[in-house]
Amino acid sequence: MAAHTIKPLVTATAESTGGRNGHAETTDHSVSVDLSVRKEMGGPGLPNTTTPEHLFAAGYAACFGGALEFVASKHKKNVSGAVVTCDASVGPREGGGFGIAVKMHVKVATMPAAEVRALAQETHDTICPYSHATRGNIDFELVTEGA
Repeated sequence: MAAHTIKPLVTATAESTGGRNGHAETTDHSVSVDLSVRKEMGGPGLPNTTTPEHLFAAGYAACFGGALEFVASKHKKNVSGAVVTCDASVGPREGGGFGIAVKMHVKVATMPAAEVRALAQETHDTICPYSHATRGNIDFELVTEGA
C-alpha cells in the first residue's frame, strides 16, 4: 500500500536525547518529559518519569477523542463527556524487534451502545490520523460502552 500524502496544517517537532533513559521536549517547549525504562522492561523505573508508550497512549487517546467529536458532529450527534482510554503495550514481536498493541476504549454514557460503536468504528476507519498511521502495523482492539 502506498503512503498517502497530506497537506500539513501544523507540524509538531520534538527532540530526544538519551533514548528511553533520557529527556524529550518539543521545540515549542509545550511538552518536556524525563524518560526512564520501566522495571518490567529491565530498566531503573525512576520516579517522575514517563515512557514513549505513555506519550503515544496520551496522544492517540486525545486524537481519537477529537476525531470522534468530528464524526459525531457530521451525524448531528453529541458525544460531549466522552471518555477515550488508550492502552498502549510494548513487547517482543514475532519476527524480531518490538511492537506496539493498542486497546482503545470509548465510553459515551449518554448514548446507546450501538451508536457509540458505530461512531467509534467510523472514527477509527476513516478519520483518526493515528489510526491511519498504525493500521495494519499494530494489534488494535476497539471496545465501546454506551448507556
